[in-house]
Amino acid sequence: MFNQPKGIRKPFPHRDLNFTVILIGINIFVFFITMVIPRSEAYLGLNPGTFLYYKFYWTPLTYMFTHGSMSHIIFNMLGLFFFGPQLEHRMGSWEFLTFYMTSGILSGLFSLIFYIIVGCNVLLVGASGAIFAVLLAYAVYFPNTKVLLFFVIPIKTKVLVPLFTAIELFQGIFSTNDGIGHLTHLVGFAIAFLYFIIRIGLNPIKAFRDSGKSTWQ
Repeated sequence: MFNQPKGIRKPFPHRDLNFTVILIGINIFVFFITMVIPRSEAYLGLNPGTFLYYKFYWTPLTYMFTHGSMSHIIFNMLGLFFFGPQLEHRMGSWEFLTFYMTSGILSGLFSLIFYIIVGCNVLLVGASGAIFAVLLAYAVYFPNTKVLLFFVIPIKTKVLVPLFTAIELFQGIFSTNDGIGHLTHLVGFAIAFLYFIIRIGLNPIKAFRDSGKSTWQ
């Protein structure tokens, strides 16, 4: 008899509720608000100063729905649009939403702690931490699916994830003033990796390694 996982691995009821569309809608709505009221970005973005001294304790949540430019939100929402629906269907909507929110919030909190330690006063905005987590999760479930890197180069998702990790590491070390949260991107990957091990009970590295001999997807 099959035993259902218990405790932290107890699964949510599998439902298809289109949370991906809702998340995209919230991001677009918040972006519209920040365009109409530019000052609102300072109240929604994650900043060490406002978090510590003005007690903006909501910002580890709101930063991930706030974007600094049109290109910023387009890039992130395209990633969510292309990878989110299929991943949500595979995981189930409640699991997907929990995964997305956990990855985004913890990516922000880890980045915030780092910025406080090094004394870096930045305003962190964007869904990139959660989007990078979604990319890793998609690669775990669909490792041999090919996507177009830069809309030109076909590449398997199980290759894309380590490639992006290497790129983010390189840029994080050598491009410290480019205004991009490379640390948050990497933390998104790391949180997703740990989520799969702790919550799902699946090792992403093993999934990538075994994908060449498996036809389950």
